[in-house]
Amino acid sequence: MEKFANVKVIAFDADDTLWDCQSYFDEVEREYCRLLAPFAPADEVSASLFRTEEANMALLGYGCKAFVLSLIENAVAVSGGRVGGGVIGELLRLGKRLLELPATPLPGVEETLARLHERGDRRLVVFTKGELLDQQNKLRRSHLERYFHHVEIVSDKTERAFLSLCRRLRVAPASVLMVGNSLKSDVAPALAAGAQAVHIPFHVTWRLEQVEDFEHTRLVRIDRFGQLLDCL
Repeated sequence: MEKFANVKVIAFDADDTLWDCQSYFDEVEREYCRLLAPFAPADEVSASLFRTEEANMALLGYGCKAFVLSLIENAVAVSGGRVGGGVIGELLRLGKRLLELPATPLPGVEETLARLHERGDRRLVVFTKGELLDQQNKLRRSHLERYFHHVEIVSDKTERAFLSLCRRLRVAPASVLMVGNSLKSDVAPALAAGAQAVHIPFHVTWRLEQVEDFEHTRLVRIDRFGQLLDCL
C-alpha cells in the first residue's frame, strides 16, 4: 500500500533539496575567516558571525543579501573598526558570487521530477524561503521550473505560511506532502499544519537550521531524492 496514497500536492524545498546551496556559503565563510585572520582566529570569527546572523534574522531575514550585510557588520566588529575598504570590497565580491551559484540539480532530482510531472496525478510546487529575486534566479538557472504547477517564496517557512500555501492551492493540509532537507524549516512546520513530510538530509546543514532529530507517524526519511518515487 502506498505510504502517501491520499497526497494531491507535493511541495518541495529548494536550497539543499533541489540543488546545493549551503556548501557555497560554507566556502565563502572559510574565505571570510582568511580575510579577517589579522584580527582574530577563524573559530572566533565564525562564532561571532553566527551570533551576528542570529541577531539580524528578525530584521534581515534569510538569503545572500542578509548574509553579506552580516559579513560586513561582523568584520567591523571583529576588527574593532580597523577593517579596510579593500576587505569590504572583497566581501561584496564574495556575496555577488553567492548570487550566481549554479543551482545545478542534485543527483536524481530532475529525473524524479520529470517522472512525477509525466504521471500528472499530483501537483508539484516549490515552497521555499529566502530573498525573492535570488530564489527566482536560482530556479531559472536550475531549468527545473517547467515541472512545477506553482512556486511560492516566503520570508520564513512557518506553520502559518504553510497553511496559507494550502489555502491558495485549495487543498487540505492532510493532502499535502512536504519534501525537504531541514527538519526545522521544512518538516516541523508541515507536520504542525497537519501535512505529511519526507526528510532528505543534506551533507551539510546551516547552524541555524540544526535541531534534534525526531520521529513522527506522518514523517518518512529517505537517503536519496530518487527514493521519493518508492514512497509514492
